[in-house]
Amino acid sequence: MHTIMQRLCLYGRLVRLDKPIGILLLLWPTLWGLFVAAQGWPSLKLLVIFVLGTVLMRSAGCAMNDYFDRDVDRHVKRTEQRVLTSGQIQPHEALWVAAVLGLLSLALVWSLNGLTLVLAVVAAVLAVTYPLFKRFFAIPQAYLGIAFGFGIPMGFAATVGSVPVVAWLMLLANIFWAIAYDTEYAMVDRDDDIRLGLKTSAITFGKYDIFCVALCYTCTLLLLGWVGYLLSYGWPYALGLLASAGVAALHLGWIRHRTREACFRAFLHNTWIGFAVFCGIFVQTIIFP
Repeated sequence: MHTIMQRLCLYGRLVRLDKPIGILLLLWPTLWGLFVAAQGWPSLKLLVIFVLGTVLMRSAGCAMNDYFDRDVDRHVKRTEQRVLTSGQIQPHEALWVAAVLGLLSLALVWSLNGLTLVLAVVAAVLAVTYPLFKRFFAIPQAYLGIAFGFGIPMGFAATVGSVPVVAWLMLLANIFWAIAYDTEYAMVDRDDDIRLGLKTSAITFGKYDIFCVALCYTCTLLLLGWVGYLLSYGWPYALGLLASAGVAALHLGWIRHRTREACFRAFLHNTWIGFAVFCGIFVQTIIFP
């Protein structure tokens, strides 16, 4: 029997608290949305709610992902030792963890306006259903991009009470970014996924995978550039996008030989793209408004 502390540590591993890259990739677009919507510092209340909500929803999503994939993960070398797959916790425990985290997320947004609450329910549905899309959807990474970017329209709804065109453009940019970075991630497991009959963008794109990653990075930056144009942003924002483009180019150099290690390294490094865009937004809205 595990002690309470040992059990909590296992739950922490279930929701990937030891691997924060997923939280960061969800957090950056959420912060983009909040700061653009506020045109400066968002309120402390919203900042706390959305940062904590990001951690909770990402963690709940991991628990649901491992529940749905528990019979698949044991056949993939990278995932065979996950706590649910290896039998260290039971499937019903993962469901309880996901439910508790989801309820805590709902409690966080309960004090916000009705539009934000509606969008929060949509976000929860996206998080729960994403793992299923790998069974039948050719590019599940696009669905992931919607789920990981939904903090953008939620941030606008909570801040200004509506979701303008620029918010949807930012969400679309995040979809292309997610396809880019999660294709790099999928390239790591491509052989296993083919053997198991799963659907990923790396399989769908085939020999054009690197070209498609480059195309998605380009679409991301063009859409974010369009947002900057509509908002009359200047050089600080442009500099952030330029830095992001440099990081993206570095990733393309890393993955050109399609080695597992290089592709995984590029995936993990995508947090710096999100950070660079955020820095541009921060300087533009706070220092040079």
